[in-house]
Amino acid sequence: MEYTPCNFLCSLLCLLYVQAIAQDWGVIMEERENINKIYKIEDIARELGVSKTTVSRAISGKGRISKATTKRVMDFIATHDYRPNAMAKGLAQSKTYNLGVVLPVEYEAMEFAFFKDCLIGICQAAAECNYDIMLCMVNGKDLTQIERLVINRKVDGIILSRAIVSSSAQKYLKEKKVPFVVIGPNPDKSVISVDNKNREACRELTSILLMKGNKKLALIGGSETHRVTESRYQGFADAFKEAGRDIKESPVIMNADGFLDVSRAVRQVLDKGADCIVCMDDFICTQVIGCLRENRIRVPDDIRIASFYDNSQLEFDNPSVTSIRFDTKELGKKACYKLLHILGEVTEDKIRQPGYQVILRESTM
Repeated sequence: MEYTPCNFLCSLLCLLYVQAIAQDWGVIMEERENINKIYKIEDIARELGVSKTTVSRAISGKGRISKATTKRVMDFIATHDYRPNAMAKGLAQSKTYNLGVVLPVEYEAMEFAFFKDCLIGICQAAAECNYDIMLCMVNGKDLTQIERLVINRKVDGIILSRAIVSSSAQKYLKEKKVPFVVIGPNPDKSVISVDNKNREACRELTSILLMKGNKKLALIGGSETHRVTESRYQGFADAFKEAGRDIKESPVIMNADGFLDVSRAVRQVLDKGADCIVCMDDFICTQVIGCLRENRIRVPDDIRIASFYDNSQLEFDNPSVTSIRFDTKELGKKACYKLLHILGEVTEDKIRQPGYQVILRESTM
């Protein structure tokens, strides 16, 4: 190819253009790196031309350092993405910034929605204080998993779910002086526990059903080994006492843990002339509805039905089911805030009692 002055000029311009693009791209990439960069103490020290100790003192507010230097450091932090090293912070304060949540390996199906919502609340509260959650699955009375968390110093405190409220777990944590909180009713007054207002809520719903003219309320419940079952039964009994009625006139069948047990319970209460069936929880209620449909018994035309625990299925069923809606996420938050309060991370005003709603729907109209 013959080079003319014109060709040479064009080649030169192309070369300069490519160099300009390369320089601009380098600037763009450098700016992007600066934008995405997470600054550490050593980065701030290098940028400001001071020591890491000076930066650390400015951030902590401890040690001798001039106001002007402190302002320089804090101004830099305000305009850049500085994140403290959680591990280093934990070592300095003898903290892990982890909380353990203990759940059962095998839980009943009726517990799933409760655990899920409770765990969401726990995680939300923990995140507010820059804590992480470590799940621990326990099989029966085997404390191996809990012991591993404690011995290896993996967590600063532990939340025991209501299915793990065993005296052995609580005794072990007390002996090891590990801060812990229990979710669910707990007879040990020396242990910090949180729970829904099961007794009050169940009393209120039962009172409403009695006032609506139901002559014979029947109660179908699950395992009597669960303390929540006892609380809800007490609320049911309180309503009868307040109304001046004898609870013995009401068919009460407990330990209906499976579909066959529930089917037998439904037949028994119908044979005893029940005009309204109150279910201890949403899982039992779903099974009761299935039994009634199999026998072509219409709700609420032939019999009314209500549940001491709500879920989305009961809300959108046909007919929709009268029930109690507990704020289980808020219960999880309360448990976590209680533990964080013990650890000195939050003030007591963060802790509030979760409420409930008695929701009247088509099944008791």
